[in-house]
Amino acid sequence: MALISSFCIFVLVAHFATPVVCHKRSHQAALFVFGDSIFDPGNNNYINTIASFQANYLPYGESFFKYPTGRTSNGRLIPDFIAEYANLPLIPPYFQIGKKHFIHGVNFASAGSGCLAETAHGFVIDLQTQLKYFKNVAKLLKKKVGRRKTKQILSNAIYIFSTANNDIFASLSANSTFPYSDREYQHMIMGNLTSVWKGIYKEGGRKFVMLNLGPLGCLPSVRLLNLQIGVANGSCMEKATNKAKMFNSALPKILKKLEKQLPGFKYTIFNFFKVFADSIHNPTKYGFKISKTACCGTGPFRGILSCGGKRQVKEYELCNNVKDYLFFDSSHPSEQAYQKYSELLWNGTPDVVAPYNLKSFFELST
Repeated sequence: MALISSFCIFVLVAHFATPVVCHKRSHQAALFVFGDSIFDPGNNNYINTIASFQANYLPYGESFFKYPTGRTSNGRLIPDFIAEYANLPLIPPYFQIGKKHFIHGVNFASAGSGCLAETAHGFVIDLQTQLKYFKNVAKLLKKKVGRRKTKQILSNAIYIFSTANNDIFASLSANSTFPYSDREYQHMIMGNLTSVWKGIYKEGGRKFVMLNLGPLGCLPSVRLLNLQIGVANGSCMEKATNKAKMFNSALPKILKKLEKQLPGFKYTIFNFFKVFADSIHNPTKYGFKISKTACCGTGPFRGILSCGGKRQVKEYELCNNVKDYLFFDSSHPSEQAYQKYSELLWNGTPDVVAPYNLKSFFELST
């Protein structure tokens, strides 16, 4: 049986501390992380890419780590908080497992990646390649702890995904000759995602967590795009958000189907769309003052991805108090926002995470 210990963290809302939030922390289950910049802890530092797909320069990382780790935020991301709540160490990037223990899990996520190999091809680690790296880790585990222990680790582990965001962005930025209908394109995305889940299942994985897509049309970068194409005030781009909604409505159907097909397959979905949209439209409820403009960047809404001055546009502004801002840069939430979302993912009610919150999912035996 897993050992249980307790810990408490203070949640700061604006300038006032709310009552202490306590968590029971379960021990043992590993955490394997897949996806894009929402989860990337610095894998793109190690590949041959360009600065647009990296965040290994200040001011990224400055609020918590005090140096840039490669995370596209001012501090920790959702997997970092979940590891803390689950009594695990920080989950290492895949390219650091030579130096770190990996029996507690590995993070394979790559900023800019999608479900499709064509998305940012040549600059990122696509989802199928992330699966290949996971299979490599499974082999290393067998050498390290033996076949039986590996089977136990992999079947008890949590497999968490944030992906398809960049596939949607690729379809938005493509010119009018984009060759697929929305339905065809979604079918391709879901097909690749399903094959990756099945690949992990074949290796012994049983517990899958999926973040659905957020309101993509409301990111500062997409508001700016809307402004540039003539939409007054730079409101949210409905076209982008509708593509996310379409993906989100298909997601539970696919997962339910897999649950019926694959013995022991369990899943839970975090309604990232709901909580992200709520924090954009009701920022004070989450402790923020500003939710349309990013802390770091340039242009209207600081919507140009220039934070750090290493990308195509070199000029950037940095806000005075990052705790006031929902967004750190033009496309990514701040550490404070990720902490709020992680709390809901860990301990939330069925309207935001179902059929299990992560606390109960970690404790679920397979």
